[in-house]
Amino acid sequence: MVYRSLRLFWICSFVFLVNTSTVFAQTDGVQALIENGIIAQDAKLILVDSHFVFTEGPAVDRYGNIFFTDQPNDRIWEFDTAGTLSIFLSPAGRSNGMYFDKKGNLISCADQQNQLWSISPKKKISVLLKNYHGHLLNGPNDLWVAPAGGIYITDPYYPRPYWNRKKADTAISGEKLYYLPANRKRLTLADSSTVKPNGIVGSPDGRYLYVADMGLWKTFRYEIAADGSLKNKKLFVDMGSDGMTIDNKGNLYLTGNGVMVYDSTGRPLGHLPIPEEWTANICIGGKNKNSLFITASKSVYIIPTLVRGVE
Repeated sequence: MVYRSLRLFWICSFVFLVNTSTVFAQTDGVQALIENGIIAQDAKLILVDSHFVFTEGPAVDRYGNIFFTDQPNDRIWEFDTAGTLSIFLSPAGRSNGMYFDKKGNLISCADQQNQLWSISPKKKISVLLKNYHGHLLNGPNDLWVAPAGGIYITDPYYPRPYWNRKKADTAISGEKLYYLPANRKRLTLADSSTVKPNGIVGSPDGRYLYVADMGLWKTFRYEIAADGSLKNKKLFVDMGSDGMTIDNKGNLYLTGNGVMVYDSTGRPLGHLPIPEEWTANICIGGKNKNSLFITASKSVYIIPTLVRGVE
């Protein structure tokens, strides 16, 4: 189902985008992003659309097309490189966090039944994960697919109005970080010490994993071993994050109150204000992988960048 006809949408969206772009006030945070080479001096925040309920899970395919979820409406949307917005999948298993694997499959945290899905380009759904040792997970929230094919999954407990169960029904103690290897044979614990893990992303070389613990309101960095296990967990920054992404310079983008950007050492590079109550997630896509795409409550935004995405 296409949200609007392609030709009509392109004509209307061009006018719409121009009329809803925002020139940032020169706050210290925005000026820092300019000085640190993240955005240009004349960068404008562009509202793509605001008819959603709550947007999440943006993921970029190899061509730069961006897929994101409107979880309360149980839909996955596509915003392609031509600027067309269309429904990719509905119903969508109440998909939340998503990421593409190297085969072009969209891997999704489908938390309607607490599963992990693989969605092919032709929309064929394969269930990769149903439980952990026979018990439902709390609710897979976000994930990152490593270069070698393994998947890291955060599993916090956020009650959903569409669930017919309570936390006690899972029989799982704690809210943890999991790892599903490339052979998909056995889900293992990657870190059992987390309080409420949420946003997650890894470095493109597969050496490091970043995970936000919302229970501690901190983000940690791990080293990834050859077998996919994690070691040398260290505090990265004193900030949690609902979702996150990384650019080709190794800078990390955290979300919540707008977007906060840090370099690979944890040094703050600036803050991007977003005119919504909550900024849930983020990615860098577009034809040239230089458009920051932001899911924020009922809306989605883009802003051109001087850096490029690596997803």
